[in-house]
Amino acid sequence: MTTALINGRVLTDRGVVERHTVLIENGRIKAITAPEDAPKDAAVHDLEGGLLLPGFIDTQVNGGGGVLFGDTPTVNALVQIAAAHARFGTTGFLPTLISGDFALIRAAIAAVGAAIETDVPGVLGIHIEGPFLNVSRKGIHDASNFRPLDAEAFALLTSVKRGKTMVTLAPEQTTPDVIAALTKAGVIVSAGHTDGTYAQIRTALAHGLAGFTHLFNAMSPLRAREPGAVGAALEDAESYCGIIVDGKHVDPATLRIALRCKRADRLMLVTDAMPSVGATNKRFALQGRMITVKDGVCVAPDGTLAGSDLDMASAVRNAMEMLGLDLKTAVEMAVRNPAAFLGLSGELGAISIGLRASLVCVDDAMVVRETWVDGRQVYPA
Repeated sequence: MTTALINGRVLTDRGVVERHTVLIENGRIKAITAPEDAPKDAAVHDLEGGLLLPGFIDTQVNGGGGVLFGDTPTVNALVQIAAAHARFGTTGFLPTLISGDFALIRAAIAAVGAAIETDVPGVLGIHIEGPFLNVSRKGIHDASNFRPLDAEAFALLTSVKRGKTMVTLAPEQTTPDVIAALTKAGVIVSAGHTDGTYAQIRTALAHGLAGFTHLFNAMSPLRAREPGAVGAALEDAESYCGIIVDGKHVDPATLRIALRCKRADRLMLVTDAMPSVGATNKRFALQGRMITVKDGVCVAPDGTLAGSDLDMASAVRNAMEMLGLDLKTAVEMAVRNPAAFLGLSGELGAISIGLRASLVCVDDAMVVRETWVDGRQVYPA
């Protein structure tokens, strides 16, 4: 059965086009055509004038809907997290695991593999954030979990059979050869919670380092005589940087400066979302500490930032309002760029013929009306 999405404004590579129908068949986009050219026997779905965008892709999701993946590394938890974020237009995400022991990492890898096998909507792989981090930039992570990236750790990180594997590590806590070997094995390596020098980060980039986790946060800053991880990230033309655009983690002016240094197609909107996203309860436990959402920010009792209460629809809206980006650029930072970072450009990232029909319909205020993953409507469920 072909489904025809009609009466919407469609964001394509040419910009927003009016009076076009998007045809979906077998979970993929079959055509973008004039309404009169749609098959007569297609199942018609009226978008009622909404704006149809490619679904958002978030590479850093700790939880949602009251569930923390690190506390409950199960398929059922991923179902709940996926449903919570689908409300905000996220159609693809990496469940993210904050530094834990190897038993927890194994359980999380198994849960993600089972979720992909059973077609839980939106699960694209796993993001293992730590425990190979620098204690001086630990942020909310429990440093008692930190350990060297030894042979056992390498085997675990390269054991994922289904989906993508992203690993956040501090490059100075391992060796360039290990980074190169992880990259060769298909792991996407990102620098985060790092106090690495500019020279150390540049060496890591030359050996396969692909990106930077929450740029500016928990990393060595740009200084006059030591550019640090931030300086290396902004200077490098090819690496990708995740940015949390909530006006709290990083001042919008700082992000606007980053946009003048870094190509927009190398910046990715991320949420670093915690269980509070999509939940009425804005308090949750994280590794023995109670986290509370205050003024839209997740904080520990000592004031340490602990992820975010941000959703992707809000991130796109903020990118336009705080950073002055146009709709197309802001959406690409939430869709095309993370798809490219994950090596999924041939599957996701745009409303284009042949790609998977993971889509979101929003109103002009970027409030989500409907969400589809691979042609299946997941919100409203």
